[in-house]
Amino acid sequence: MSSPQKTLLTGNQAVARGFWEAGGLVAASYPGSPTVEVLESLHQYPEIESAFSTNEKVALEVAIGASLAGVRALASMKHVGVNIAADPLMTFTQTPTRGGFVLISGDDPGMNSSQNEQDNRNFACFANMAVLVPSNSQEAKDYTRMALEISEVYRLPVMVQITSRVCHGRCPVVLGEREEHLGTPFPREVPNYAMIPPNTFDKQYHMKERLEKLAEGPEMEKLMQLEETPNAATLLITSGLPHHNLKELENLNQPVSILKLGMPFPLPQIKLQALAAQYEKVIVVEEMTPFIENQLKVMGIACEGKSLFPFTGELHTETIEAGLKKAGLVTESAYQSTGLKEVNPAESDASKEGDVARQGTVSEEAVGQGIQVPPRPPLFCAGCPHRPVFDILKKSKVMVNNDIGCYSMGLFSPFEASHSLISMGATLGISKGMLKANRQAGRPIPLVSVIGDGTFFHSGMPGMVDLLTGLEPEDNLTILLLDNGTTAMTGGQANAATGKRSEETPRPFVDIPQLLKAMGVRDVQVVDQFRYKEASEAINKAIKTPGLSVIITTRPCALHFRIKNPIYQVDPAICIGCRTCIKTNCPPLRMKAYEGYEKLKSSIDPTMCVGCSICAQVCPVNAISRPVDRKKADDKKDVEKEESR
Repeated sequence: MSSPQKTLLTGNQAVARGFWEAGGLVAASYPGSPTVEVLESLHQYPEIESAFSTNEKVALEVAIGASLAGVRALASMKHVGVNIAADPLMTFTQTPTRGGFVLISGDDPGMNSSQNEQDNRNFACFANMAVLVPSNSQEAKDYTRMALEISEVYRLPVMVQITSRVCHGRCPVVLGEREEHLGTPFPREVPNYAMIPPNTFDKQYHMKERLEKLAEGPEMEKLMQLEETPNAATLLITSGLPHHNLKELENLNQPVSILKLGMPFPLPQIKLQALAAQYEKVIVVEEMTPFIENQLKVMGIACEGKSLFPFTGELHTETIEAGLKKAGLVTESAYQSTGLKEVNPAESDASKEGDVARQGTVSEEAVGQGIQVPPRPPLFCAGCPHRPVFDILKKSKVMVNNDIGCYSMGLFSPFEASHSLISMGATLGISKGMLKANRQAGRPIPLVSVIGDGTFFHSGMPGMVDLLTGLEPEDNLTILLLDNGTTAMTGGQANAATGKRSEETPRPFVDIPQLLKAMGVRDVQVVDQFRYKEASEAINKAIKTPGLSVIITTRPCALHFRIKNPIYQVDPAICIGCRTCIKTNCPPLRMKAYEGYEKLKSSIDPTMCVGCSICAQVCPVNAISRPVDRKKADDKKDVEKEESR
C-alpha cells in the first residue's frame, strides 16, 4: 500500500486544498493580508469557481448565494473585512445552512499588516457561529474540511480563524482526494430564508440550540487534544499557534497537562468543568483577547490568563516562558541562562518603537538577542506613481485625510504628508465631517482626501455620493483619486478599472471620470503625475479653490505592470548636494562620495531605476538626466560653440 502523498504548504494554501478536497464549488474574497493567498491558491483548481469581489460584503453575499443553492461555499477576508461583511453575516447566521459554509478570517496578532488587532473569535460568538482555530498548515486543511462538515450537520455557518504566522508559515501536509458534495436546489421555504420579523423570532432559539448540540457533539473529541502528565497539578489550556510555542518549552520546574482547543467556541461546559476539577491551577495561554479565559470563568472555572501574558501581540515561546515564570512554573529562563535577552513583546523596545518595528522591519532574532538593528521603514517602490503626489502634498502643507492602500505610506517619513487613516473608504466621509465641523466653528480649512481606485470601488463610492449633498459652496475639498490600475498593496489583483490597461484580450472596465460625472461631480480633472510641474499646478490650484474638486492621476503601478523606461543618472559636476531628489524617497537614490569632490553628491543605482523621471523634474539645477539626453545636450553645446567661432 502506497504511503499518503505529502507536500509543503502554507496555511493559506492548505485552506484552499482543504476546500477542494471537501468538494467546494464556489469561493469569493476581497484581497487583504494575511489571507490573499487563499483565493489565489484556489485558482489552480478548475472545479472551483473562485474570484475576488468588489469588497468583503459582496464576497460574503456571493458565498451565501452558493450555499443557499446547495453547494459548499467559502468566503475569505482579513479580520477587519468581517466588519464590512457584518450586515449580511449577522442575518445569514439565523438561517438553516444548506450547502456547507465556511468563513476564513485572517487575524493579525501583533498587527504586522493591519490597523488593529481585532480578535474575530469574539465576532463568531457574537454572530452565533462556531469557530475553529488551526495551529499549522495540516490543521488548516483538516479544519477547513471539518468546518464544512459541521456546517452541514448542524446547519450553521462556521468560521475558521487563521492567524498571520499560520497563514504564511509552511509545514508538511498530507494530501487527500476530492469528494464531491452537491446538495439539492434552493427550496422555496420563505419562513427559513426570508428574514423578516414574523420569521426571525424562532430563529433565535434555533441558533442557540444548534450551538448547544455542537458543544456536546462527537466532533469535539477530534477538536480537543489532552496531553495528560502524571501528578500534574496545573492544566494549561491553549489554542492555535501558541500550542506549538508552548510545547517548545523544556525548562518547566513541575509537571503540567496541556489541553489544546481546536474549537474555542462553542465549548463543552460539563466536560471542561469535570477536567478542571482534577487540577489545582488552570492557566489559559491564548493570543489577543481573553476569549477562552472569559468563557471558563462564566462556567465557574477558576483560571488565570491575561494577568500572566500580554494582551496584545503574538505569544512567542519566550513570551509564554515569561508568563509561566510569573506563575511559578519556570525558575530559570532559558534565554537568561544562554546570555540572551528575555523579551516580553509588551515591554520590548520593538513594541515601544511600534511606529517602525511593528512594520516588520526588525528581525525577531535580533529583538530577542537585544541587538540594535537600524529600522527599515516601508517605502514606495521605484517608479511608484504615488511618489510625486505625496511630494507635492508635502510641499503644499495642506491637511490630508488618507485612505488604505500603498499610498498609506504617505504618512511615513520623509513625506509625512497625510494626517489621518481609519479604514477603507472612510476618508471621504471623514473629510465631509471635518468640513462641517470647521464651518460650524468658523475656521475654513482646505482639505484633501486621497483614495485609490481599488478602495474607491471597494467602499469609497457611497462616500462620494454622500459628498454631493450637505456641502456648502465655501467648503473646500480636493479629492485625489489615484488610479494605478490595480489593487497594488495586496499583490496586484484586478479591480473594476483594470481592463482599460489590458494589452491582450479587451476586458470590460469602469471609466472612472465618466462614473464621477454620472454621479454628479462637476469638477473632474485627469492629470499625469509624472508631468510633475503640471500636476503640482493642478493640485495646488484645486486646494486654493472653494468647492469640491476631483483630480484623477493616471500612471499605472510600476511593479505590477513591470514598467521599465531608460534610466537616469546624476552629473556630479552639476549636482549641488541639496538632497531635493533624495527627499522623494525613491529607492535607487542615495548620497555618495565622488572622486575629486569633497561634498557628497546624489547618485542613482542603475539596477533599481525604472526611469520615472521625478528626480530629474524636482532637481533645481538640472543635474539629473538620461545618458542619451545628456549626450544630446553636450552635442548641442559643441555645435553651438563651433558655430559661434
